[in-house]
Amino acid sequence: MLKQETVQIIKATVPVLEVHGVEITKTFYRNMFQAHPELLNIFNHTNQEQGRQQTALANTVYAAAVHIENLEAILPAVMLIAHKHRSLGILPEHYPIVGENLLKAIKEVLGDAATDDIINAWAEAYGVIADIFIQVEEELYQKAEGNGGWRLFKPLKVAKKVVESDLVTSIYFENEDGSPLPTYEPGQYISIRVKVPGEEYLMNRQYTLSQASAKEGYRISVKRESDHTPNGKVSNFIHDVLQVGDLVDVSAPAGLFVLEETAAPITFVSGGIGVTPLNSMLQSLKDDAANEVNFIQCARNEKVVAFSDAIQGKVNALPNATYTALYSDEDKLITTELLAEKVANNTDVYVCGPVGFMEAVIKKLHEIGVKDEKIHYEFFGPAMQLAK
Repeated sequence: MLKQETVQIIKATVPVLEVHGVEITKTFYRNMFQAHPELLNIFNHTNQEQGRQQTALANTVYAAAVHIENLEAILPAVMLIAHKHRSLGILPEHYPIVGENLLKAIKEVLGDAATDDIINAWAEAYGVIADIFIQVEEELYQKAEGNGGWRLFKPLKVAKKVVESDLVTSIYFENEDGSPLPTYEPGQYISIRVKVPGEEYLMNRQYTLSQASAKEGYRISVKRESDHTPNGKVSNFIHDVLQVGDLVDVSAPAGLFVLEETAAPITFVSGGIGVTPLNSMLQSLKDDAANEVNFIQCARNEKVVAFSDAIQGKVNALPNATYTALYSDEDKLITTELLAEKVANNTDVYVCGPVGFMEAVIKKLHEIGVKDEKIHYEFFGPAMQLAK
C-alpha cells in the first residue's frame, strides 16, 4: 500500500506527465542504454529508433499515475506488457536498473520542478508497480515451463522455409530431437533472437504463429521489409541468410490476442501481414463450427497477398462462412457498407494490420454500432494508443 502523501504527489504529477512523458522516456532509454549497453541484446532496436517504445512507456507511466489509487484498473495493460516481457526474457534484476534510470530521467527533464518529495514518491510508486510486474511475469514464466515448455529461450531448428508470396516467407521450427513442441492458443506469438551479420548486439523480434497449433512445430510468416528501413535488418536476414537446419533461439508462445470460445458470429479483418494471427484463428475452428464466419482480407494485390488459398479452403470447409479479398491496387477498399453486411448483431470482430488500417476499420465498426467489447485487435510491436 502506498502512503496517502505519496498518492497525492503522484496524482499531482499527472498534468506534467501528459506534457513531458515522452521526453522523459526518451531520456530514460538514452541514459539506460549508455550505462547498460548489454540491454540492447533484449530491446527491439527498431522500436527505439521509431520512438514507439518511448511512447508506449510514456502511456504506461501516465496510466499508472492516473490510476495510482486503483492500480487494478491498469491490470489489462500490465498483462499485455508482461506477456511481451516474458517473451523477451525480462527478469527481476532488470527492474532496479529501469527504476534508477527512470527517476534520473524525471529529474533531468523536469529540473528543479522535480523536488525530492516528487522523486521519493515516484521511487515508492515504482517499487510497488515493479513488484506487480515481477510477480505477474514469474507466474507467466512458470506457466511457460509447463506442458513441455521452457523459461527463456531455447534453440529450435529451422525445418523448412516456404515462400507464401512475393513478400512473405514462412519459417517452420521444430525441436532438434524431433519431439513435439508445446501447444499454443491461436493468435499467440513467439520471440526469436538472432545475430545479424554486421550488428553488434543480438536482435529480438516477435512474430505471430501463423497456423493453428500443430504437431509438426511452429510456423512464423515474415514480410520482407525494405533494406532502407530498420525493420529490414531482421526480415531480410530471415529471407536471405537463415537456412534450413540452422538453430534459432526461440521463446515459448505468449500473448493475449487469442480467439475466444463463442457461439456468436465471428468476423476477421486483416490488413497486410496482419493476416498471420487471424489465419491462425480461422484455421483453428472446427470444420463443423456452427458460427457464422466472415473473413475480409485486405492487401495491395494478388502477388503480395498471403494465405488466400488456405483461407478460401477453410471457408469452403465451414458450413456458414464467406471470404472477401480486397486489393488496393484495384481500388477495392474496405467500406462501412461492407462491414455492415459482414458484421451481424453480437459479432466478435478481430482486427489486425498497420495502425492506420486498424484505426480506420475500428472507426467504421463504431459507425455501424459495434461496441468496444466486441472489437479485438493487436499491435505488432509496443502497445501504442489508437485514435478512435
